[in-house]
Amino acid sequence: MAILERHDTDAIAHLTLNMPERLNALSDEMLAALQAECDALKEDRSVRAVILSGAGKGFCAGHDLKQMTAGRQAEDGGQAYFRDLFRRCTDVMLSIPALPQPVIAQVHGIATAAGCQLVASCDLAIAAEDTKFGVNGVNIGLFCSTPMVALSRNIGRKKAFEMLSTGKFIPASEAEALGLINRAVPAADLSAETRRLAETLAEKLGSAVKIGKQAFYEQLQLPVDKAYSYTGDVMVENMLYRDTEEGIAAFIEKRDPDWNQ
Repeated sequence: MAILERHDTDAIAHLTLNMPERLNALSDEMLAALQAECDALKEDRSVRAVILSGAGKGFCAGHDLKQMTAGRQAEDGGQAYFRDLFRRCTDVMLSIPALPQPVIAQVHGIATAAGCQLVASCDLAIAAEDTKFGVNGVNIGLFCSTPMVALSRNIGRKKAFEMLSTGKFIPASEAEALGLINRAVPAADLSAETRRLAETLAEKLGSAVKIGKQAFYEQLQLPVDKAYSYTGDVMVENMLYRDTEEGIAAFIEKRDPDWNQ
C-alpha cells in the first residue's frame, strides 16, 4: 500500500496522505512521495485540479518526530540531517503553489505544525467543522519557524504570532474567519464539497488558470505599480490565446466555447 495514493477522475487528481497510524506525518518518505507527485503533476496536462487529503483520523500531524529524534544521533548532533529535512520540506511547500493546477486541501481531524503549513501552502482549503488547526511546536520547545512562513502569508500578523507563540489550537470556524481555509462544512459533506469545487475549477480553461495562478503569486511579491505593470503584460499574453478569443466569442454569441485545452 502506497503512503501517498493518487486517483485521477475527470481531470481531477486526488492525492491521499496514507499513513494513518502516524497521523500522516511528513516523514522523509512522505516528503519524497509528495515531491515526486508534484513533479509529475507539473507536466500532466490532463489534470486541471488537485485535491490533497489525509487518510484516517486526521489530515496531517506535521513532521515525524521519531525520525527527527533518530536524526540527532549523527556525529554533528543532527545538524546536516535537519538542514536537509527542512530544505526538502520547503521544496514541497513551494512546489504546490508552483503547480499549474489549483490545489485544494481537504482537511479533517487535525492539521498541526507542518501539517498546518501544508494547508496554508495549498491554493484553497475546505475543512470539516470539527477540524483543529495549530502550529504547536512551541509546546515541545520547537518554534514552528518554517510553518510560520506559509501561515503568516495566509492570516494577519498578530493572530499568526499568537498561534505560533502559544501553541493553542483554533477551530475550523476561526480558521475560516482568519482566511486560513475557504470554508468549514459538516464532516459528512467534506468530500462532496471539495469535489464540487474541484469540478468547478476543472471546467475552466486550463491555460488561463495556469497563467493566472502564476501571476497571482508573483504579483503578491511586487509593489502595487510593478504588480499592475506585470499583470498587464500577463493579460496581454492571455488575450492572445486562441482559446481566449473563442471564449469571448462564445460569450457574445451565447453558446458554449469550443476550447482546445
